[in-house]
Amino acid sequence: MKFKIVRSNFFKTLSHLQGIVDKKNSLPILSNILIEAKDNALTLSSTDMDISIIERIDCSVFEDGATTINSQILYDIVRKIDDNNEIEIISNDGKLLTLRSNGSRFSLACLPKEDFPIIDQNNSGVNIKINSKIIFKLIDKTKFAISNEETRYFLNGLYFNINKEQNKNIVTLVGTDGHRLAKFSHYIEDNIDEVSGVIIPKKTIYELSKLLSERDQSVLISISSNKIIFTIGNIIFISKLIDGSFPDYKRVIPKDNLNILKVNRETLLSAVDRVSTIANEKSPVIKFKLLQNVLNLNTINNENSTASEDLKINYNGDDIEIGFNSKYIMDIVNNLEDEEISINLKDNTSPIIATENSNSNLVYVLMPMRV
Repeated sequence: MKFKIVRSNFFKTLSHLQGIVDKKNSLPILSNILIEAKDNALTLSSTDMDISIIERIDCSVFEDGATTINSQILYDIVRKIDDNNEIEIISNDGKLLTLRSNGSRFSLACLPKEDFPIIDQNNSGVNIKINSKIIFKLIDKTKFAISNEETRYFLNGLYFNINKEQNKNIVTLVGTDGHRLAKFSHYIEDNIDEVSGVIIPKKTIYELSKLLSERDQSVLISISSNKIIFTIGNIIFISKLIDGSFPDYKRVIPKDNLNILKVNRETLLSAVDRVSTIANEKSPVIKFKLLQNVLNLNTINNENSTASEDLKINYNGDDIEIGFNSKYIMDIVNNLEDEEISINLKDNTSPIIATENSNSNLVYVLMPMRV
């Protein structure tokens, strides 16, 4: 195998593959990426057996061949080479790879292509096409609510489904950790198949988000009962799905929160940030005390230090005093974008809804904390 490639192109692809590789895996081959050179193109692959990525890039191939190389070492070497330099890679027997660039030369141990797992690209399921920017925004506004609690594994990802309402296709993503819930839907004019609902793992979501953030193009999504494949230009991104039942999120979203608080988003975010300065992990609660057109934020920590701030707001509902995890409030407010946002409440103990006018299909739900 022998090829030459511009460093910037090579590094961009390596950065895509690097996030998939499991650095702690007990199988050495899973720390490697597969490099295949043929027909003036490179095909690079990495997998952790749950997620796989295959990317094809053009380059000058002088001799066909394939081998596998430690992903971290190759990534670090290429990262430290100047951006516009050309890189030459030679591997005569698949056991040793030589990398040259400018005056630098590296000889790296390889493992044979035959040791690398076969990545199954077949998926006999539903095929849909959606613009990358739409999928990215749906993910970006909901991924923060994914649970990290391994015992509730069915919450360790985003719920993805497509259904039809009034002759329109609605793509919905939902994330929840049991304390908060993020739901974002988008109407699509194209006629696409319905998807009853699958759970996409957290690692998949975060790596996919990185890929989509760079693109503005149509994405082909193939979904079966246990696997999802995203074809994004010259990239094929494959992931297993979480085998479990996602909670009925529609039942969690309150329908009778009639006390409506309207507040400037930046003003609320800054105030919560200031008051939460004295909060800590053991006492992260901030109390919201709602009176007519006034919101008082206050907290007290374990050392009896206190903080309080009053905000002028638009509110004519019931007097309510309710507590929230300060980090969760800030996460939600940070992910809203309008100048003015709405927070709908019922009473002192019921979950709240946070929304904005420009995105009527974006809904955040937050459970209160005891105060």
